[in-house]
Amino acid sequence: MNKTVELDMPIFPKVRYSGWHLDEIEPSLAEVKERHYINDQAFGIEVNGQATAYQHVPDALTAQGVRVMSMLKAQALCPELLSQYVGQVIPATTDRLVAQNFHYFNTGIFVYIPDDTQVDDVLQLALNHVATQGQDMMARIVIYVGRRVKLSIFQQMHTLGEVKSKASVVIEIIAATSAQVTYANVDAFSDVTTAYINRQALVTEHATVNWENASFNDGNVITQLESHLRAEGATSHAEVIALSSKKQVQGIMTTVENSGRHSVGHIFQRGVILNRSKLVFNGIGRIIKGAKGADAQQESRVLMLSRRARGDANPLLLIDENDVTAGHAASVGQIDENQMYYLMSRGISKKIARKLVIRGFMGEVLAKMPTKFAQQLIIDEIERKLQDENETS
Repeated sequence: MNKTVELDMPIFPKVRYSGWHLDEIEPSLAEVKERHYINDQAFGIEVNGQATAYQHVPDALTAQGVRVMSMLKAQALCPELLSQYVGQVIPATTDRLVAQNFHYFNTGIFVYIPDDTQVDDVLQLALNHVATQGQDMMARIVIYVGRRVKLSIFQQMHTLGEVKSKASVVIEIIAATSAQVTYANVDAFSDVTTAYINRQALVTEHATVNWENASFNDGNVITQLESHLRAEGATSHAEVIALSSKKQVQGIMTTVENSGRHSVGHIFQRGVILNRSKLVFNGIGRIIKGAKGADAQQESRVLMLSRRARGDANPLLLIDENDVTAGHAASVGQIDENQMYYLMSRGISKKIARKLVIRGFMGEVLAKMPTKFAQQLIIDEIERKLQDENETS
């Protein structure tokens, strides 16, 4: 991978990940053809390794030019269309991990929604790492949402298999003029997967991209989430929930860059830490010179359910314009003992009380998930993380 070594590695403050060797990835050719995570007849696609396990686009949308397909199929059937958007949001020269993914990705998903298309159903995307061959996942998701389109997306990532390996996933979203996009995701890679995840959106004039990001991975993961508000009235709300357990490390860096006039960028993060795990929230609100009337706000809260856990919430505002509004808040603390006492005094066990506290702490993002299935999946993930009572304190 000589095309990438001259570039620097990305910076994740307070997260030491050099020993994870994420720049040493061999793209896997493995595939699993059985469907696991999308219900039959749902609008969407499931890609497992290099195999398309499920794909369904309603005829009415196909007739309007909607394309939802695997990256391999897009490279074969519509390479010119695909090439317009790959690397448009995240340039290949950004850093070593981005460049590595750009040059060597061999799986993923491509979505194209033409201007003025009416999409009534939630688009469901599942992209799963096949960890059975001792090789790694190198994937890319590219989504173009045309002018005046309103689209809700629910995306999942899981591990299929039990062999220790790595994953590199880059997601690019382009929201054209006046598009409205809600992108909800549940990242749930298992403990055999060490991952780098980079999601970014280009938000144009009067367009909106709202993130509902749920990080429930079991392995070590660094995640980057970023919105580029490039034009008048562009808006993005980045809402993140994360739950870390055992000895894992999760680093999440959420950035909103306001360069358009009257653009609005808000960051809202909630994290819970169990056992001896570590969770780091880095929030960056950046307002570029000339972005008059811009608004940048952020709030990060970390709740520790173990005295052995480690958490950080690091807000940063970088403002180069005077006529703006901006603010931030951050906190890291232990669980409220009075709250636990109140619940337990009414006959609720400590385990159930802990689960209720976590669900309440994450409730604002949980309620905004686009489907009941997505909400239940998060509830199930919380239950799974808490199932071993002896490991929490």
